[in-house]
Amino acid sequence: MSVYTPLTLKEVQDFAAPYGLEVVDLIPIQGGIQNTNYFLVAQDGTHYVLTVFEDMDEQAAGELVPVLEHLGEAGLAVAVPLSYAGKAIHSIKQKPAQIAPRLIGEHPMPASIAQVEAIAVAQAKMHVALKDFPLKRAFVRDHAYWLAVSQEIKPSLSEADKVLLSKLLGLYEALTAIYPDRPKGFIHSDLFRDNTLFEGDQLQGILDFYELNQDEWLFDIAITLNDFCTEYPQVSLNEDKAMAFLKAYDRIRPLTEDEKACLELYLAMAAGRFWMMRLQVAQKNALQGRSGDAILQKNPLEMRNMLIERLKFVTA
Repeated sequence: MSVYTPLTLKEVQDFAAPYGLEVVDLIPIQGGIQNTNYFLVAQDGTHYVLTVFEDMDEQAAGELVPVLEHLGEAGLAVAVPLSYAGKAIHSIKQKPAQIAPRLIGEHPMPASIAQVEAIAVAQAKMHVALKDFPLKRAFVRDHAYWLAVSQEIKPSLSEADKVLLSKLLGLYEALTAIYPDRPKGFIHSDLFRDNTLFEGDQLQGILDFYELNQDEWLFDIAITLNDFCTEYPQVSLNEDKAMAFLKAYDRIRPLTEDEKACLELYLAMAAGRFWMMRLQVAQKNALQGRSGDAILQKNPLEMRNMLIERLKFVTA
């Protein structure tokens, strides 16, 4: 992820020592937009990831630890944070932070059919595993949240983009009223290819659960399907990969008829929400003076163009 909190080796060594780790090197990670991350190399050659939470307090950051433990017990490829003194989250430079094992693999760029099927199965298993998990998050980024964000962003949009956004939200309001059977549960909310690791076609890791929220499973599906089944810089959907994804997911948790009816709309909604997120992040970075090579800022136009393409297939 982007490096918002610079750290020295000595600072990290002092932080890691109570975990029983002797750190000999740290490497900043420059991929992502929310938190600060470093790879840590221990004396014995083992690699870990240090995450500094930029916008969460200790309680909010710690909420995810039992989730990861539960998913690990369910057989999903996740990195369970290390703990000492009975907790995983501790403080560095007055910010909550954690250390977790580094999962080894590569982001699938582009994804193969087998990789698409593997992430679909894992996502379905994650939805099922967390269906009744007893967790209330300190923040909720559901449709109401993103509707509020869109209204905040809207005045800064061009007239054409204001029309585009209004069209998307109007279609959402119309179609979801007609097809209400869209079950909810905990969703990853950010399961892009750069939050997964593969060795060949074998899924080795699912990363970055910081956007975990209660929302419609269909929204999570749309986010992941959009990314895994699109071959950038093109924004059109690869139909063969999309069908493989849906068939694989359906083997674990069959979609409802209403979910199927709303899928094309949700592919557009997922693109629209990430268009808004990237604009929001750009505005926040500008206000806080965040810039430079250590800050990754993803292009909002990529999601805007995807939204336009996905809307071609949505009818009210």
